[in-house]
Amino acid sequence: MKITDKDQEVLQEKGISPDTLAEQLEMLKEGFPFLKIEAAATPDNGITVVTAEMEERSVKIWDEYLSQGAKVMKMVPASGAASRMFKDLFAFLNGKSDKPNNDFIRKFFDEIEKFAFFSKLNHEVLTLYGRSIATMIHEGHYKEIISTLLENTGMGYGYLPKALLRFHKVQGATRTPIEEHLAETAQYATGKDGISHIHFTVSDEHVPLVLAKIEEIKARMEHEYGVKYDVTLSVQKPSTDTVAATKDGNPYRENEKLFFRPGGHGALIENLNDLNADIIFIKNIDNVVPDTLRSSTINFKKIIGGILVATKHTIDRYCRLLEKGTPSSAELDEMLRFMHNVLCITHDRCDEMSDEEKAAYIFGKLNRPTRVCGMVRNEGEPGGGPFLCYNPDGTVSPQILESTQIDPKDKKAVKMLKEATHFNPVDLVCSIKDYKGQKFNLPDYVDKATGFISEKSREGVEIKALELPGLWNGAMSDWNTILVEVPASTFNPVKTVNDLLRPAHLA
Repeated sequence: MKITDKDQEVLQEKGISPDTLAEQLEMLKEGFPFLKIEAAATPDNGITVVTAEMEERSVKIWDEYLSQGAKVMKMVPASGAASRMFKDLFAFLNGKSDKPNNDFIRKFFDEIEKFAFFSKLNHEVLTLYGRSIATMIHEGHYKEIISTLLENTGMGYGYLPKALLRFHKVQGATRTPIEEHLAETAQYATGKDGISHIHFTVSDEHVPLVLAKIEEIKARMEHEYGVKYDVTLSVQKPSTDTVAATKDGNPYRENEKLFFRPGGHGALIENLNDLNADIIFIKNIDNVVPDTLRSSTINFKKIIGGILVATKHTIDRYCRLLEKGTPSSAELDEMLRFMHNVLCITHDRCDEMSDEEKAAYIFGKLNRPTRVCGMVRNEGEPGGGPFLCYNPDGTVSPQILESTQIDPKDKKAVKMLKEATHFNPVDLVCSIKDYKGQKFNLPDYVDKATGFISEKSREGVEIKALELPGLWNGAMSDWNTILVEVPASTFNPVKTVNDLLRPAHLA
């Protein structure tokens, strides 16, 4: 394609090279291959079920690790706008019916006083209409109430990020997800120096609001939890945006300029790469509960953290041994058993290798980022799933996949998808430094062939949008991965406003 002067301006502004543009257009044209999977990961094959002994040992390892001065951080993807959370309310607001016309809307109004934002909403309604919510409901003014909640003339919840919404009632006050994440981090990730490090990725337009909220709550929460908070923010880099294409694969333009879209949460691998910590937890902004229901979450965060620390200790010891030269055959066999039994890496061709070749192979597999991923048993919640997948080098290892990455025409693969026992709640803990304490360059471990293409409508034109490999999917494809079962009590996402009426959010 010919790059025009206006195209060049856009590319320079975003920091995207012409080669990257050409690569993206090729992906949009050719699509992505489906992944070859060997099996769904289950407790019988690939997922560790924690025993009482493992729990005790892992928690002890984690507590000792923190006491030794390690720097631990939590990264919270928090850029999502809340508009999708309120899609049912928007549909009612813009619909023809003036009265609740489905179970979702009826439940919202029947239990409206239970929401943490009720008191503020009632105040706004009184201010705008001179009547309480109860009176407005009695008089049938349902849409006015929803408009006050969602529109900028009222609370503006339809346009704020989830991070800033009132999720929970706490001791006569309310808490937003930002506050709950600060509270949670203090309870399992505070270092020996008493500092809790937490990083939020936010949308550029929401930075001032989020900073103002942090300024408002920081000192109070430090006093409440006896810690000091180091809170940092970042935004998704423009250089990770992806070009859109028309249905026939040609670049889509608006006002004669190339049109780019955010590349999805996979772009956040760049933000993660910029962080400097020994261990980093990753958890979504809307998956939080009040203090009174957090004990299970805290316990299992320590468990997966302890498992990662113990695993990393073994990996580092093996890497240092390999660095000195070729270990003995017995030592190499020990390393291969560790890779198979702990990291679930299957390697069929090792018997054909010399000891020198085995040593090089093992070092290449061990000396890379490592993560432990919590997995929840399937109970109807949305989320990608854990599978044992083939890698380009012929090995098989654990991966987290989305259903879009599996060929719907492959009956064997579809059967495996249906046999999956667990899903991904986005509950990760990551080690991003090597055995020498040097940071890995995380983009080097992204499998670019694991992105996907979605179809969107832009001003009446059907366009193809390129989604980068997901942060916990293809962006971490070439990491060492350990899958651990965690209880459903640790997964309480808020995908719709009525999810806030679940018991986990009403304590």
